[in-house]
Amino acid sequence: MVMKASLQLRIGTQLTMTPQLQQAIALLQLSTLDLRQEIQQALDANPMLEQEDEFSEQAVSEPKDEEWSESIPTELSVDSDWSDTYQDVGSMSGSGSSEGPDFERQAAGQSLHGHLLWQLAMTDFSAREHLVAESLIDALDANGYLTQPLNDIREGLRAQGIDGLSQREIENTLLKLQQFEPTGIFARDLRECLMLQLAALPDDTPLLVPARRLVRQFLEALGKDDMRLLKRRLGLDDEQLSDVIQLIRSLDPRPGSAYGVTDDSYITPDLVVRHDNEGWHLELNPEALPKLRIQPDYASLIKRADKSQDNQFLKEHLQEARWLIKSLSSRNDTLLRVGREIITRQIGFLEHGEEAMKPLILADIAEAVEMHESTISRVTTQKYIHTPRGVFELKYFFSSQVSGQDGDSHSSTAIRARLKKLISEEQPGKPLSDSRLVTLLDESGIQVARRTVAKYREAMGIPSSSERRRLR
Repeated sequence: MVMKASLQLRIGTQLTMTPQLQQAIALLQLSTLDLRQEIQQALDANPMLEQEDEFSEQAVSEPKDEEWSESIPTELSVDSDWSDTYQDVGSMSGSGSSEGPDFERQAAGQSLHGHLLWQLAMTDFSAREHLVAESLIDALDANGYLTQPLNDIREGLRAQGIDGLSQREIENTLLKLQQFEPTGIFARDLRECLMLQLAALPDDTPLLVPARRLVRQFLEALGKDDMRLLKRRLGLDDEQLSDVIQLIRSLDPRPGSAYGVTDDSYITPDLVVRHDNEGWHLELNPEALPKLRIQPDYASLIKRADKSQDNQFLKEHLQEARWLIKSLSSRNDTLLRVGREIITRQIGFLEHGEEAMKPLILADIAEAVEMHESTISRVTTQKYIHTPRGVFELKYFFSSQVSGQDGDSHSSTAIRARLKKLISEEQPGKPLSDSRLVTLLDESGIQVARRTVAKYREAMGIPSSSERRRLR
């Protein structure tokens, strides 16, 4: 049998993780302060960009140019598993003021442990899986690696009274946790960390297959800088191997190290919610970001249409400027869509306070706005909203669900607020025990276990009944 070579032409479309798409994703997850720095760097480096003197509700100004539709897509996709590499900032709330919005609030950096627990509360885990997940989170080191053997974690859970726990159950829970952000978390070694991050990239990322093979089989050779071996075993030329190594080096070998920073910083709310006779309204904070536009004088020079080096320089910077403006516009549109959906579901909180907070998880908002849950996580992290009740991180409006006797569900935030109110109203000489608090909550239609009440009380920094009696 003779094999004959042939050529085939196939037509298809595919998504490539271009630098422009990476930029759109990166801008989406940046806080306002970080984004301001990025914009200032762009203004310093790109002569085609300039900042308008005044602020407006629209943080960016899109140039009206026929070339726009030819060179830039009408929409920028923000759904991606690209690894978050920016520091997370914890939620901060404060009381409202009749004197007007106080747009500067101080916030402390959130720990990796707290960020993961927040994601755990927003994920559909069974009670048994939840206990296993908490133990795995507690076992992480500062870089986000799971250094404790799974068998030791299983023995520790057995000592806490959780019997019949198999190794497979722990491994299945670990696989779910490895989908949390930042990407690469819960790895047991460097190889697994890099493989998790490569697995999160789109399948059509250039040279993704050899990159995965290199990490899986030849990571030691890369550490020894043995390029001859890598080229021979991977079947790549010098340029391809260089691109593969560059892709691997763009990953984060310590995904948890960006968390836990507690330096003081100031935040500016991205969104402002107001109330008038027509109801509640959400809008972009006009003071959050400067308004950008294309520099008209330089843009007019490009119309000469010659192929000089100077003109090519201006064209390249014009394209970069347009991509930045388009990415900022996409970021603001996504932020508004998500913010409006959250506020629509939490009107009760705005009108009545924490006790009226509704249960809400990432999947609820993702389904409503037709985005991926990872996108909602990015949008709500380090993004703040100014309300009549104070300044809050968007993550604050999410909470897990607890079912009541009447079939209604209650959010954990509302239960905490109810507990705080009950304790504040207790008689000084007769503080309420956790068991009594369980009974009072049950009378109001909220069924929770005593250990849950104790957990919520300790999280709020409230001492036990015996300690409160002694302190008084």
